[in-house]
Amino acid sequence: MPGVKQGDTVKVHYTGRLDNGDVFDTSVNGEPLQFTVGKRDIIAGFEQAVMGIMPGETKTTKISAHRAYGPHREDLVVEVDKKSINDDVSLQIGQLLQIKQPDGEEFTVTVTELSDQKVKLDANHPLASENLTFDINLIEIVTV
Repeated sequence: MPGVKQGDTVKVHYTGRLDNGDVFDTSVNGEPLQFTVGKRDIIAGFEQAVMGIMPGETKTTKISAHRAYGPHREDLVVEVDKKSINDDVSLQIGQLLQIKQPDGEEFTVTVTELSDQKVKLDANHPLASENLTFDINLIEIVTV
């Protein structure tokens, strides 16, 4: 039986760690992650890491920030007037907010600074600029 190839739908358990060893996400005590290789539903480095492995096999892979969520981009950090944010939102540093653009597209931002009049919002992914290490266990190739 061949290992995972482009177009396969797979189920994996994973644990993701930062360079300092902190676990930022895991599926181990929950449902496995299912995705189709090549659909780009997950980060490219993770997709690449499962290529060729067999069911039951475990692999540890380090994914550079560039192949994960990219570098932290200053152009995705903006400062807005506090009054432009809905009054019923109690703002806190680290809080995630859903923002709707004029074209209707929604995205998530993180509150990074607060003052009496201004709020700094960061639209970078929380793991931008982080190198990630994943322990990946291939549970099953659902379609071959």
